[in-house]
Parts: sequence; structure tokens; C-alpha cells
Amino acid sequence: MTETEIIKLDQFLKVVGMVQSGGQAKLLIQAGEVKVNGSVETRRGRKLVLGDRVATMGNTFKVEPSTLQPPNADEPNPWA
Repeated sequence: MTETEIIKLDQFLKVVGMVQSGGQAKLLIQAGEVKVNGSVETRRGRKLVLGDRVATMGNTFKVEPSTLQPPNADEPNPWA
């Protein structure tokens, strides 16, 4: 598995548009409002891999290759 096949939970929430900032992601995760593969996850640095499912605020997202790319090429690589 390469670094490009992994994304941290807080970054994933930003990529899919559920939060606008890392701070918002932290609060959502620490409040127990995020599930990974059906279990509440409170670690914002939880590493997600292809096929993982993330559920929050009535939405469910699957980790796919398109969600593993940085949202903006001008931004620093969140996986570095």
C-alpha cells in the first residue's frame, strides 16, 4: 500500500465537503458524530484506505481513488 492509497479521516471529511476546515473536522470527530465502517471513530488521524465507508450527518461516503487526491494542487499535500 502506498501513501497515495491512504487518507486521514479529518482530511477525508474536507475532501468530500462535509467540513470546511481541520478544526471543524476535529470537533465533529471528537463529538462522536463520525462512523468508519459502522463504528464510531474519535481519532481524527485515523488512516482510511480504499473501500472504507465514512458516515456522518446523515451522509455516507466510500473512500475511492478520486477522494485520495488533494482537493487543490496549490495546497500542500495532506498525506506528506
